[in-house]
Amino acid sequence: MTESVAKVAAPGTVVGTQFEELPDAPPKRKLKFTPVGKVAISIVCFWLVIVVIGPWISPYHEADLIADDSFTPSGEYCSEWEEGMCSFHVLGTDYLGRDVLSRIIYGARTTIGVSFAATVLAYIIGVIFGIAAAVGGSKLDMGLSRVNDAFISIPHIMMGLVIIAAVGSTIPILIVTAGCIYATTVFRISRALALDVMVSDFVESARARGEGLWWIIRREILPNIAMPLATDFGLRLVFIILFISSLSFLGLGVQPPDSDWGSMVKENLQGLVYGSLSPIAPAIAIATLTISINLIVDDVSAHAGGRLAKRML
Repeated sequence: MTESVAKVAAPGTVVGTQFEELPDAPPKRKLKFTPVGKVAISIVCFWLVIVVIGPWISPYHEADLIADDSFTPSGEYCSEWEEGMCSFHVLGTDYLGRDVLSRIIYGARTTIGVSFAATVLAYIIGVIFGIAAAVGGSKLDMGLSRVNDAFISIPHIMMGLVIIAAVGSTIPILIVTAGCIYATTVFRISRALALDVMVSDFVESARARGEGLWWIIRREILPNIAMPLATDFGLRLVFIILFISSLSFLGLGVQPPDSDWGSMVKENLQGLVYGSLSPIAPAIAIATLTISINLIVDDVSAHAGGRLAKRML
């Protein structure tokens, strides 16, 4: 190519190739996690394994009343009238004499399962309406955005308390409540990302070729917003875990006899006076899971040069 261009050029002039000024395509980088990120992935995987196999490895059932006294310390416990029949409690027992470790294992399935289902519901609602607002014209965008702004202006905890106080607290209601509340933030993010894609050159080219709106959504918008939304999914999951745990701490979340990390903290607060681990252990479980997810999201965002984090603020 260079030789053919040099032959055509006038004598005494220096001509380069026609592709000389074009930048090289950046090499594709593999997603690499920092050592802290790898530890965070291990912690999240640990809790996911507990969710799956927890009931089979739990020492006791979550509702079993093992001890005849509240807040027994960790170690071996023997009842006075059942000598020779001892039970071992790694984290002691709670205010009703139930094994704390077993309730944390069972509570992982409830807390993570409810939060994950609510996050999925929030994304289904938020992404559908967010993309509809981005591609449906100014009137539809204005209407959906103003309704969303009205809901997002209400504090999440306050809205959750009002809804649950009105209709009751069951696991399906918790999932629907949390999903609808956090769909407002997903709507804003998906709408902003879809609007960025809609003004791109390749979308204009697709329109010029005569491609329909559904084709543009399926082939252009969704693939280009998938990575930022996947990263934000982790953050939304953290927020919903804390939201569900907060409702349970206030007594309006997961109801007994089902175990839940937030309700375990609230029920066993008086155990702090006796040095019991029953309120501390579930709080540590919540902290390890949420912090680990945040660290994974940070690594993924750093891989994209910080652009994902800016879009999610």
